[in-house]
Amino acid sequence: MSPISIEKVGTQHQRRRYATFPWQIYKNDPMWVPPLLPERMKQLNPQKGTFYNHGEADFFLALKDGKLSGTIMAAVDHSSNQSRELKDGMFGFFECVDDQQVADKLFETAKTWAKKRELSRLIGPFHQDYDSAYGILIEGRDRPPVINCGHTPPYYEELVTNYGFTPLRPDNIAFAVNLTQDNREFRLLHKLAEKAAERGTAVVRQGRMEEWDREADRIHYLLNKSLAHLTDFVGWDRQALDDSLEPFRKYADPYLILFADVGDQTVGFFPGIPNLNEILHKVNGLRYPWDYLKMLRYRNLKPKCLAIKSVLVLPEYWGSGVSLMLFSEMTKRAKEKGYTWADLSLTSEDNPKTPMLAERVGGKLYKRYRVYQISL
Repeated sequence: MSPISIEKVGTQHQRRRYATFPWQIYKNDPMWVPPLLPERMKQLNPQKGTFYNHGEADFFLALKDGKLSGTIMAAVDHSSNQSRELKDGMFGFFECVDDQQVADKLFETAKTWAKKRELSRLIGPFHQDYDSAYGILIEGRDRPPVINCGHTPPYYEELVTNYGFTPLRPDNIAFAVNLTQDNREFRLLHKLAEKAAERGTAVVRQGRMEEWDREADRIHYLLNKSLAHLTDFVGWDRQALDDSLEPFRKYADPYLILFADVGDQTVGFFPGIPNLNEILHKVNGLRYPWDYLKMLRYRNLKPKCLAIKSVLVLPEYWGSGVSLMLFSEMTKRAKEKGYTWADLSLTSEDNPKTPMLAERVGGKLYKRYRVYQISL
């Protein structure tokens, strides 16, 4: 058995080795979209990353025979644990060669870290939050991931389960919707949405970016009310939500950020964002200086996909037609903007509404992700 050693990341040199290790794992995978290296370096630095305002994390390198062979993060989000009797730790940024010994050493390191903090279980993979590129890809390696979705090698599932991890919850799934067709499903959608609008159910409007803090308050309320029914739902802390929304604000088109209001109350949220991964796929994560020249070349590339990352409707308005109104309006606006397909991701397989809505307009399930847990 070859010796495996673990190094805790502490220096800038170690951070860069950690951050660039995925290029080794995915060098022959044409579907992988590299993360933006400057952003990843910021996430790894406790002096710069916003996660450290409400959580703590350490990062570890695994070396086998002196060669870097894997990475893992061990972390705890104190904000999400505040209301819980049993506290969760999480692992993330897990990348590993196809070697069970290396994977086991990484998982054992994360478990030991979490046990020292008297946490109850280890869940993941999550990358410092619960919403960005999480999970192990189980199905759908024939297409690149859209923005905020991940991509992993086929053997990761076996590395995780062989160690003893079990599924944390039902799988998270993504649907693809063809926007170029004028089929019976779309015509019926628009007709039902028109009837709901005639009943005065709600008014659909675009996002008010000039009062973003108030819009974020509304999103925070909707998140915690609309998703509370899901298996093992973790309530959103406001600071964590702000961290998640900040990059989204930079490239969001208000015309495609939809809210549904009933009187003075916001009851629905349906955001569409350009799939910037179509550009990032071409710029190598800005790893080298010449990659910035690629960014200049492709920065005006018009994505074909509109990524719709949430469908939030208050439970008391389920069945009222609000979801149909939001979806109908979004498809019209997306077509007007020239998008050819929409990605709906990620929704839980046990969500009673979103999969049904996607299938109602001809959406096809095209990716499946799984997150795991292990008791401590």
